[in-house]
Amino acid sequence: MLRAVIFSAGLGTRLKPLTDTMPKALVPLAGKPLLQWQVEKLRDAGIRDIIVNVHHFPDMIIDTIRANNAWGANITVSDERDRLLDTGGGLKRIINEKLKIKNEPVLACNVDILSNIDIRALIARYEESHVSQLVVSERQTQRYLLFDKQGLLRGWTNIKTGEVKPANLQSPISNLQSFAFSGMQILSPEMLNRIGEMEQDRFSLIDFYLHLCEFSPFNGSRKDPASNLQSYIPHNYRMMDVGKIEQIDEAERFAEEL
Repeated sequence: MLRAVIFSAGLGTRLKPLTDTMPKALVPLAGKPLLQWQVEKLRDAGIRDIIVNVHHFPDMIIDTIRANNAWGANITVSDERDRLLDTGGGLKRIINEKLKIKNEPVLACNVDILSNIDIRALIARYEESHVSQLVVSERQTQRYLLFDKQGLLRGWTNIKTGEVKPANLQSPISNLQSFAFSGMQILSPEMLNRIGEMEQDRFSLIDFYLHLCEFSPFNGSRKDPASNLQSYIPHNYRMMDVGKIEQIDEAERFAEEL
């Protein structure tokens, strides 16, 4: 059984003034709030058990879920109104407080990214490999994840500043493949256990992944297959990060085409 997490706790500061009066998860596109787009896509792929974390205007999200009968899914809320925990910290709380079954994978995605991804195909890749999958694309950005020829995550770079992580990355970036993260992943039970055991309560998933890269065999340290993260590029992939107020009109058109 595959369950899903939708990260919906962000402040949505780049979507102001819309998010002055509503959470980012309820920003409407083509007649539906962002959260509904995500829930329906997961539901249509056969995933009905979904956990949504909330922080900004949490009661509005909870009331909307109830008023719409969770859009045909089974939605549990992870309440972060006490403290915003970022993606890694939010997932850690969910793992430790909401996941009754600890030996199953989880699909985690951002509420503000729309795409035409075939989630069933992504699930099939995970079930074939049993390696955690990171959905990536070839879109142009400033920050890229770096993968080896086997498609395994080895690092990260900011091409504008020249920054590279981890510091002990032993291969030239030119020998690695650069892809942009698309805000969706399937994480193995072993990976979830690692996240649940993290000491800090607030951290991003990307920082957690790069921490694992410090100890990968590629970077001269211990061999640990459970810490592997593999790139997944969807077929004919189209996606949009609905992150800025000036993109709303474009996002509206994009949503209508999905």
